[in-house]
Amino acid sequence: MADSLWVIGASMTKFMRYQDKDLIDLGSEAAMAALADAGLTIFDTDILAAGCLLDTGGVGQRIQKQIGQTGIPVYNVANACATGATAFRVAAMAIKAGEADIGLAVGLEQMGKRGLLGVPPARPGDGTYQPSGRYDAVGPVEGVLGTSLMPGTFAQCGMEYAGQHDGVGFEQFARVAEKNHAHSTLNPLAQYQKAFGLEDIMNAEMIAYPNTVLMCCPTGDGAAAAVLASGERLRSLPAEVRRRAVKVSASVLTSDPYVDGGSVQFDVNTLTRRAADQAYEVAGVAPQDLDLVELHDCFATAELCHYDNLRLCPEGGAGEWIDRRGPWRDGQIPVNVSGGLLSKGHPLGATGIANIYEVTTHLRGEAGARQIDGAKVGLTHVIGLGSACAVHILEKAAT
Repeated sequence: MADSLWVIGASMTKFMRYQDKDLIDLGSEAAMAALADAGLTIFDTDILAAGCLLDTGGVGQRIQKQIGQTGIPVYNVANACATGATAFRVAAMAIKAGEADIGLAVGLEQMGKRGLLGVPPARPGDGTYQPSGRYDAVGPVEGVLGTSLMPGTFAQCGMEYAGQHDGVGFEQFARVAEKNHAHSTLNPLAQYQKAFGLEDIMNAEMIAYPNTVLMCCPTGDGAAAAVLASGERLRSLPAEVRRRAVKVSASVLTSDPYVDGGSVQFDVNTLTRRAADQAYEVAGVAPQDLDLVELHDCFATAELCHYDNLRLCPEGGAGEWIDRRGPWRDGQIPVNVSGGLLSKGHPLGATGIANIYEVTTHLRGEAGARQIDGAKVGLTHVIGLGSACAVHILEKAAT
């Protein structure tokens, strides 16, 4: 078994809507860039894990046809919004098991303006509502208040949290979006890079109360990739690769536990808390040791609830924490300095690895204008309803 696990290469395409590239073009671009970042080629890899939710037609093998068919095992993964993070974990487990020394994980999706389940934008007058202009919310949304799968689920999650804890209301949820849109202005790979004032966010079109359209993530196209290595293999690589390597201290994946009656709960809070607690224990770090977090802000309500679920703030204190700017770039624990899904975008299969790319870039000190100074420990989190939660803790290499 591998003694340790390291990210030695990482990349992502800009998230946007591509007219001149298809899904495999995007995945191949990210894969080649990650391999180049590691100073390797496809011929150095022992396993390829590819994550894509909306196209399950052997995308890993199709990527190989562009970057090199070497006969290595290919795993194609679909796990809702946790698809990319699950592909990363597949490669990680192969290395940890001693079956591979170098693994390549790719997350990719081409959604255009389709919703979460591949539903095209609604036609006028068909009884549904689809935001127009800058944003296209994840999933088809029903009526002005929006009660379909994704908008309704996360609106309810936020309102339940607000009902249980003081100091949480419409304004606190809107502050999350204000923060992430502001952060996005420093990220050239974000789908949208525009700041919005709090009043603009609160007065925007309502999708599913309390989430307005500017509090919902956009869909789009993109890919991200990471190259992983065992500790033994890392020690044989050039000094520059070793210097930039980022340790994977914890890789955890959870699903909904059985409850009386056996019903599916879609309990994003329990999923995240279980995954986070396991990850902290495995990595031997505490929440307050984190220097940055990239979490799954598909809606502003989700991010605020996850402050509590990830133990970033005192229990019940998410409203107070956002009010005092705890998760801003200059706050106690910066959250979603990439702009988060709200601005960076959410091509479903790419998101989990894009989060890992972002944290890796900061731990390497290579994040440019959005760099978190002195970052040594970071956490990534992604939720996939269906259900899955992946949490990874990454650490800067010791010098």
